[in-house]
Amino acid sequence: MIGEYNTQRPGIILKEYGRNVQKLVEYIRSIPDKEKRTELSYTLIELIKQLTPTIKEQGDDPQRMWDDLYIIADFNLDVNNPFPVPEREILFKKPMKVEYPQSNIRFKHYGKNIEKLVKEALKKEDPQERQDAIIYLGKLMKTFYANWNKEPLDDSVILRDINQMSGGALNMTIDKVREDNLFEKLYKERKKVRPQGNGGHQHQRSQGGGHRPFNKNKGGGQNFRRRRDQ
Repeated sequence: MIGEYNTQRPGIILKEYGRNVQKLVEYIRSIPDKEKRTELSYTLIELIKQLTPTIKEQGDDPQRMWDDLYIIADFNLDVNNPFPVPEREILFKKPMKVEYPQSNIRFKHYGKNIEKLVKEALKKEDPQERQDAIIYLGKLMKTFYANWNKEPLDDSVILRDINQMSGGALNMTIDKVREDNLFEKLYKERKKVRPQGNGGHQHQRSQGGGHRPFNKNKGGGQNFRRRRDQ
């Protein structure tokens, strides 16, 4: 007998259940007695729970399994369903398309929120508050840029970009920024501590690492012992 190739068979409607479950659904549909169809449908539901691992992982949801039976049967299954019979239009209704927010971001390497903060800084009338806002913006921009780029960002570039985003209203001299290192990143990368051998451990002990220094002025352990011996 020549075997039947999968290419000659009808497609599997729900692949997670397999072809055998689909054949059983077709068999149930062919039974003339409705009570018998209902009984076999319940039996098939229990069989699916045992044979399909994904059902156990997703949790017991009997209504969803009955809906899947109707989908496999192409919604042509007349049984006493314990749940409302699903409608084809509801189950296969496409979700509404969510439009991706489109906005013109001139400086994408800083992010959209930086331009919002620049607008907030422009609302400040006090000159010192504007200077503080420029410093805070510079720190943020340097930090955000470093998250995605290995090359460091020069402070002059940050000042130029702030000036452009503010329409020339926010200014600061590059000499002042560099002299006080005003645009230092908000956080520094932690250096990885390499494990040390015995030599390094002894060196740490000799330097007093990990031990509280002895303070003679506040009464150290030696004075305490001396009082106890007395």
